[in-house]
Amino acid sequence: MIHCIIIEDQPPAQRVLKKYIGDMSNMALKATFGDALQAMDFLKSEPVDLILLDIHLPKISGIDFLKALTHKPQVILTTAFSEYALESYEYDVVDYLLKPFSFERFVQAVSKVPILKSEGFKPENQIEIVSSPEVIFIKSGYEHIKIDVADIRFIQSDADYTEIFTSEKKYLSQEPLRHWEEYLDPKKFVRIHKSYILNTSKIKKIIGNQVRLDESTNLPIGRAYKEQFMKNLIRKRNP
Repeated sequence: MIHCIIIEDQPPAQRVLKKYIGDMSNMALKATFGDALQAMDFLKSEPVDLILLDIHLPKISGIDFLKALTHKPQVILTTAFSEYALESYEYDVVDYLLKPFSFERFVQAVSKVPILKSEGFKPENQIEIVSSPEVIFIKSGYEHIKIDVADIRFIQSDADYTEIFTSEKKYLSQEPLRHWEEYLDPKKFVRIHKSYILNTSKIKKIIGNQVRLDESTNLPIGRAYKEQFMKNLIRKRNP
């Protein structure tokens, strides 16, 4: 069981985090705080495994709170502002969640916590092994659809969404292409264009600036991605 606290001054964000934590069978919420100073006093006598920490807080910011901790637990940062991402990783945080974030993205972040990796966790509901590299789950209405990662041929950006193509059908995901680039195994899934991530095991041939998957499916290779893509492909074929 992983024991955690929430440090977040906005009640709606608190409610979302409490709901997500409640859906995890291996997580227990010990306390919720509206500012970091209250949490600092709590941590002096009550150790926890994980802090879900907002950056913009009253009194002192989440970053200043991190700097002040001498023996800090694992930390997942939450914020509505992406410009703090690089600075946050200087403090060895587990992950950085950009609001609003989905339950799947929350599970992905929590799966990086070392204690959970060793225990093997899953949500309370029927969504199982979400963080496994073998499967992903796509939210569709009130359902979560399981997709075997090995069946994915490519992923295409579609404005604020992505389309995941398998040999059988395509699935619409609310996650951006950047999410899948970070989440999937980079040895198997490669960005070949600003709009495409490719499962390299599905490649039949490369013709000029195109990758052929079958007689009717050709994907473009972006000029900015081609050199690195070809180097990685040659290295993979000739280890």
